[in-house]
Amino acid sequence: MAKKLFGTSGIRGKVNSEVTAELALNVGKSLAYYLGNQGRVVLGYDTRTSNEMLDQAICAGLLESGIDVIKIGLVPTPLVVYATDKLKADAGIMLTASHNPPQYNGIKIWNPNGMAYTSAQEAKIEEIYHNKDYTSVTWDKIGSLSYNEEIKDQYIEDLVNLVDIKHGLKVVIDCASGAGSEFSPLIFRKAGCDVTTLNCQVDGFFPGRNPEPNEENLQTLMKTVVAIGADLGIAHDGDADRMITVDEKGNISPFDSLLALISKKFGGTVVTTVDAGLCMDEALKEVGGNVLRTKVGDVNVAEVIIEENATFGGEPSGTWLHPDFCICPDGILSGLRMAEIVSNEGKLSDLLKEIPTYPNIREKVVCSKEAKINIMKNMEQLLTDNFDDIREINVIDGVRITFEDDSWVLVRPSGTEDYVRVTLESKNQERAEFIRDECLKIINDNL
Repeated sequence: MAKKLFGTSGIRGKVNSEVTAELALNVGKSLAYYLGNQGRVVLGYDTRTSNEMLDQAICAGLLESGIDVIKIGLVPTPLVVYATDKLKADAGIMLTASHNPPQYNGIKIWNPNGMAYTSAQEAKIEEIYHNKDYTSVTWDKIGSLSYNEEIKDQYIEDLVNLVDIKHGLKVVIDCASGAGSEFSPLIFRKAGCDVTTLNCQVDGFFPGRNPEPNEENLQTLMKTVVAIGADLGIAHDGDADRMITVDEKGNISPFDSLLALISKKFGGTVVTTVDAGLCMDEALKEVGGNVLRTKVGDVNVAEVIIEENATFGGEPSGTWLHPDFCICPDGILSGLRMAEIVSNEGKLSDLLKEIPTYPNIREKVVCSKEAKINIMKNMEQLLTDNFDDIREINVIDGVRITFEDDSWVLVRPSGTEDYVRVTLESKNQERAEFIRDECLKIINDNL
């Protein structure tokens, strides 16, 4: 059986063992064949040290196959998607491994409407790739290569015009030395903020912190916000499609509560994923809105946003989609909108108190790709055998069990890393810990 290329968020793996120049070359050829060996593709990348190698390789594959390539260089993922739309290209490619460590890289492909390639589209690319159905064009039909710098200024201007932030809001921005480093601080300053930066020097080794924006990696940001009396801290991941905030007291904002807060401002129908907590439903109920849940992954959220004409969408990982601007995750716009809320409505810590919170636990068990597949085959049965107060079972993505007391647990394999993830919530801390311990025992006993 041919090895699967795509995970939850495009192709991702370790450089020069899983993600190679040869792979990039042939993915370029495969995409070109899928597009009919004609059209235009926007190509960008984040700060990873392997990106220029992959950029040249995938570009060569596209050009050899008759596709015109528009390079926009080192940019955040949302800028690639924005450019694909504005330049009327047929697809966009971002070279990034997002929040993964520097030894990883990846390839993510985007549709002109701003939605990442669906699993059906990725399956077609995989089929072409594995069957080597791609073909080279004759010498006189080789694609052309161009560079576009102007689109960056257009993106910056459009973002700034989308928000109304009171002048002088004090913000600390931590970009992890990733793709947001040259963009996020500039955009916030243009929007009227007083900006202090952390880890905003471009460096693909991510020397300041791991690009995953979580509490463990954001200790310096949390301390800096308090030390300088900032109103808000903003942290991005490696490609700036995600965002998490730190309040004025130096506390990292709970992902679920933050998503519920912004969703409440939009109202209407909001799309999220199966790992989102109860606070989403309760917050939207207050404003007469409703929540729809789908599979983990921004492309799944985007599909439902389009189908249901939803006002907003996001995952409880800081990945938010703004359909009034572009239907792709945009960490910079997400940060701007939180800054706008804080500047107009008050302290973030006070605003988050309005969102109900319950004990929420997220764990991950290291597990090989093969073991992930095997254990998930039996996970529904394993969970039902070990719990006797189950109210509902949802298998849209992994296995989500809802209990009679409204507690819930989701067990699902990571689509980007070698983990099985356990996410759960309960209105009682002891109950939450009991569910966690039982689930971790089930997984470890069956690895």
